[in-house]
Amino acid sequence: MGCGSCSTGGGCAPSGCKSNGSCLTGGCQKMEVYDWLSNLDMPSNYKPFQVIEVKFKGARKEFYLNTDNIYLEIGELIAVEGSTGGYDIGHVSLTGELVRMQMKRRKTPIDQVTRKVYRKATEADVDKWKLAKDLEWETMHKARTLALDLRLSMKISDVDYQGDKTKATFFYTAEGRVDFRELIKKMAETFRIRIEMRQIGMRQEAGRLGGIGSCGRELCCSTWLTNFKTVSTAAARYQNLSLNTLKLAGQCGKLKCCLNYELDTYLDALKDIPDRVENLQTEIGTARHQKTDIFKKLMWFSYPNQEDWIPLKVDRVKEIMAMNKKGQKPSNLKDEAVELATTVIVEKVHDYENVVGQDSLTRLDDKSRNKNNRNNNNRNKPASLNRPERDRSQKPAQAGQRPAQSGTKPVQQGPKQAQPGQRPPQQGPKQAQQNQKPDNRRQEVKKVPDGINTEEGAESKTPAASRNNRSRNNRRRNKPSDKPKNEEN
Repeated sequence: MGCGSCSTGGGCAPSGCKSNGSCLTGGCQKMEVYDWLSNLDMPSNYKPFQVIEVKFKGARKEFYLNTDNIYLEIGELIAVEGSTGGYDIGHVSLTGELVRMQMKRRKTPIDQVTRKVYRKATEADVDKWKLAKDLEWETMHKARTLALDLRLSMKISDVDYQGDKTKATFFYTAEGRVDFRELIKKMAETFRIRIEMRQIGMRQEAGRLGGIGSCGRELCCSTWLTNFKTVSTAAARYQNLSLNTLKLAGQCGKLKCCLNYELDTYLDALKDIPDRVENLQTEIGTARHQKTDIFKKLMWFSYPNQEDWIPLKVDRVKEIMAMNKKGQKPSNLKDEAVELATTVIVEKVHDYENVVGQDSLTRLDDKSRNKNNRNNNNRNKPASLNRPERDRSQKPAQAGQRPAQSGTKPVQQGPKQAQPGQRPPQQGPKQAQQNQKPDNRRQEVKKVPDGINTEEGAESKTPAASRNNRSRNNRRRNKPSDKPKNEEN
């Protein structure tokens, strides 16, 4: 059902009209009644019921006579007769034959409905009504200030302006009677309107203000509950609830109304449970009552100095109680224990590894870290050690042969040509035997610095000259584009 005055055009959807309160209905689906007779075809000689139901701010609903038979739809704004003169603006909440049923439910006879419907609300009526609604918040705070100045023990919770802006109803809560005659005089001088004070209870106040309950849903008293029944602590005791006022109290400070919802079910289940069962006398000893499951109809007992609890059916407990009254005792309760089906709980092992088909998240960090470490090590080494490595594809140098340097052509070995720094090949019949059996004797291989001629007849260089040659060769490697200078022997 939607309100026809919404600016959205299509009325209120079940999820709310989303007009940010511009339709001024006080919220969709709040104290609404579904008209299940609206789509039924009525007889041709049917006369519509003249009484309609009108909803005002909060949960206030009243009945009015539609004597002029104005065609009204649910959700329309209409001007009706005020309670003390003037007119008021409200929404049509129900029409037709369903209003007759509502009057029977609320025990309101037709003779008591005397106020009439004037007309559909015009634009001037709606504008004036909006201005009156905008003053309610400021008026309530000013009234609270006046009540505090007079030191009155009362709490003004809400203000409701009449549609013609000539009267305001103040709703307050108090523990006892309050003499507010002086307060009414000051409020009449301040606001220049007629004042009406109405005392309400804590539950009615919570219904008017609204809120979210401990169940996570909107309060029942502000959505659908209209009749507030008394709730006692016996309702919590029958349901085996802890008597903790913080858990049992609602936002109104009283016991929760929902404690009465399942009370009848518990009372029906408790009819078969025996009262005041404390002990059962047996031949072994006295069995003490521990707990009761009223829906499974099982009662648990235990012997002193024993940890095992013995479940018994309610019918068997009644029989044992009757036997104890006659002076008879059963042998042992463990022989009559009920076998309870044990539920095996299989724990699911969730595999959270490689769910998306990815490897370790640090697989790239390790590579970059190793690469950075390698680069740092190369930077820290001296320039003389940053030489290109020997080609591993080459064969290792034989004993007495100079190792091949990178960047130089390998020296071809011939049977008659001697390598620099290598002993000349031996001549004679023992040469084949030496080729088969390698010489295991340790041979000294002198490390010759680069740039020094090792051929026979070359002059020996001094240590100073060798250092100069070494530094000159390093500069050549660092600057490959520079042409090497000719060295004099």
